[in-house]
Amino acid sequence: MTVARLTLDPSFVVGPVDRRLFGSFVEHMGRCVYTGIFEPGHPRADTDGLRTDVLDLIRELGVTTVRYPGGNFVSAYRWEDGVGPVGDRPRRLDLAWRSIESNAFGLNEFMRWAALAGVEPMMAVNLGTRGAAEAAELVEYCNLADGTAAADLRRKHGVARPHDIRLWCLGNEMDGPWQIGSRTAEEYGRLAAQAGHAMKRVDPSIELVACGSSDADMPTFAAWEATVLEQAYDQVDYLSLHTYYDPERGDEASFRASAVHLDGYVDDVLATADHVRARLRRSKRIRLALDEWNVWYKSRLVEPEDRGIEDTPALIEDDFTVTDAMVVGNLLISMLRHADRLTVGCQAQLVNIIAPIRTTPGGPAWRQTIFHPFAQTARLARGTVLRPALTAPLMTTGRYGDVPAVDAVATLDGRTLTVFAVNRGTAPIPLHLDLRAFGGHRPGEHLVLANDDPHLSNTAEHPERVTLGSSRSTTEVLLAPVSWHALSFTLEERQ
Repeated sequence: MTVARLTLDPSFVVGPVDRRLFGSFVEHMGRCVYTGIFEPGHPRADTDGLRTDVLDLIRELGVTTVRYPGGNFVSAYRWEDGVGPVGDRPRRLDLAWRSIESNAFGLNEFMRWAALAGVEPMMAVNLGTRGAAEAAELVEYCNLADGTAAADLRRKHGVARPHDIRLWCLGNEMDGPWQIGSRTAEEYGRLAAQAGHAMKRVDPSIELVACGSSDADMPTFAAWEATVLEQAYDQVDYLSLHTYYDPERGDEASFRASAVHLDGYVDDVLATADHVRARLRRSKRIRLALDEWNVWYKSRLVEPEDRGIEDTPALIEDDFTVTDAMVVGNLLISMLRHADRLTVGCQAQLVNIIAPIRTTPGGPAWRQTIFHPFAQTARLARGTVLRPALTAPLMTTGRYGDVPAVDAVATLDGRTLTVFAVNRGTAPIPLHLDLRAFGGHRPGEHLVLANDDPHLSNTAEHPERVTLGSSRSTTEVLLAPVSWHALSFTLEERQ
């Protein structure tokens, strides 16, 4: 057994923790909306049909930002279908998931839900089958007070005050051949610039996210980012990244070390963005939005063309394990490690679809294993991210070679120091925390997610089978195999 050592100093800073980093994603896909967040007639539904049991869990999860309405769904979506009297709204075939979209839940329902959930909306516009004019009109509908056709239409729909949505996505995964209306980098870059220009003419204060590659394995990766930014650099504020990690793809050790891939992915995109900035001789630095990320058993996916057309089908409702939860916690560590430039994150998705929260129609809602590291990181990671010095024993992976079995990061908020750590290996490892640079400290809470069975999941019948353990924090910790930890300390004032 080899010891891991983590040394922290308040002088070595990554950057501030942006609260938008703890976002999520609601797409009109499967049961995320219908029988997820919205189920009229459910025993716990309010008068608008919103499930209050799910709202309670969302608030506990600590989600800050929610991307909506897609996802692949947005690339053929007409936002006008989801506003106005519900009885007048059309039923449409959603081309992305080959599902029937009732449009009973739309833009204004989402905004009422977002207010109740206490989250900031991140709205996506359709750049697959539509263009700059429709995108600008949606900003007008949402953000102008009155006196224009779209703003007055919103008021006619019963929403007197503007929604004032600040954060907007310029389409979704436009490099993907699966996307309705997919484009080349040149085509998308030009369209993103046009749409962004028009949208900011309506409301100059909004922030725009351009589509990066759908994942780092796309054959056009990096070239796509460079081409898009060369055309749209002046209009956009963020570049998106999407990445999912499949427990059944390759060896398990590589899956447990998925954060190694995320570290490299973020670094590569930042290098590409900064190269374009230098070529264009701009001072503005593009920030990153990791607006789709999670563990996903993607190898089990049944493609839309291989299914019949259904109304609210149950799609990719994966049951997550203790190992999956450790990986999610480690991905959050990686995100915090890049907090100086990676400032928006959206775990995909919020309810039912590869989600931390699951529901049964007419029945209960419960927390999946991945709920716990997300909720606690969102609650505890505040203030400033510190850059640690870490030495740890190595573990061998098929994809990444030898990597540290322990990974960690820390945040400092006033006199509260919090260390987030994972053991990615299959043997216990002692962790020594060197906090001498802070002077005296008092122990706080030590939260841990671990189990003798790393493949254990929570279910509707056993919703609390995997929960957090709690004890007092110490600077000498034994990290159980495949475990996630959060340790807090109160720093004593220096004399």
